[in-house]
Amino acid sequence: MSSRDRDWDGARLHVVTGKGGTGKTTVAAALALALAAEGGRVLLVEVEGRQGIAPLFGVPPLSYEERRVAAAGRGEVRALSVDAEEALVEYLDLFHGLRRAAGALRRFGAVDFVTAIAPGARDVLLTGKVSEAVRRRSRPGGPHVYDAVVLDAPPTGRIARFLDVTAAVSGLARVGTVRDHADQVREVVHSAETVVHFVTLLEEMPVQECLDGIAELRALGLNVGGVLVNKVRPALLEDSVLTAAAGGVVDVDALARGLQAAGLPEPDGLARRLSGEVVEHARHVRMEREARERLAAAARPCYDVALLEEGVDLAGLHRLAESLRAQGAV
Repeated sequence: MSSRDRDWDGARLHVVTGKGGTGKTTVAAALALALAAEGGRVLLVEVEGRQGIAPLFGVPPLSYEERRVAAAGRGEVRALSVDAEEALVEYLDLFHGLRRAAGALRRFGAVDFVTAIAPGARDVLLTGKVSEAVRRRSRPGGPHVYDAVVLDAPPTGRIARFLDVTAAVSGLARVGTVRDHADQVREVVHSAETVVHFVTLLEEMPVQECLDGIAELRALGLNVGGVLVNKVRPALLEDSVLTAAAGGVVDVDALARGLQAAGLPEPDGLARRLSGEVVEHARHVRMEREARERLAAAARPCYDVALLEEGVDLAGLHRLAESLRAQGAV
């Protein structure tokens, strides 16, 4: 990858979280494309079993097998869906050589049993697979297989618990391979190579959850990345017009003259009807600007992710990726 400066130069694990409905999966996919654009090999991972990534790239549902989903400039994006049962089988095989036994355990619902007695174990299995992908090298002492890993993580309300590996295993194991595994995961999650990005909308509840999440991760000693403001629309009017309209003042006569000059029928009646929409738009813009001021209190870089009016597809993801690169996000 290029050595040019970027906001998160040196980060190799990009965790993407956000309140449900903010579009974190779309943003995670665009971020992966942006990271790969200069020749990088990037792995995009989902852990919630929602199969949200595959439709964005127009590919069949993801499995536990890593496979290419898109080219990006001189690089590529590969993806997988991490399943806790598959992660348990892989863990038992790697650390204990018990793949055949693991298959039997899976048939008997071993994962459900383990997570019933230690609820944090499922998260350790999921984050463990992600951490393994971050650490993996093509050969001992050789280059990493992936230049970056992007994790489409659980929502903001659960992200601290998901990443707090120490708490997850405190009642499960104090010594042994399980503890060693958890310590390796913790080392990756807390390293300078890992950053957690927050996706939000310019609305009260997503912004508040974003700020709460940032404070919670900071308290755990985790590295907070940027704030990605999704579904951004451009302001349609000049600031002076917006200020007046937000106060309920619209020059209906001027609006009618403009409509008449454009050749539209019944400009006076249309102007009166449009004036209400102008006021609504202006008040929405004011609300969004107030939300941006609140986000500024977190002292984190903010990046705009435009609303794709025509819907999200691979071409749209590439446009979002280029925008993120232009803003210095990667």
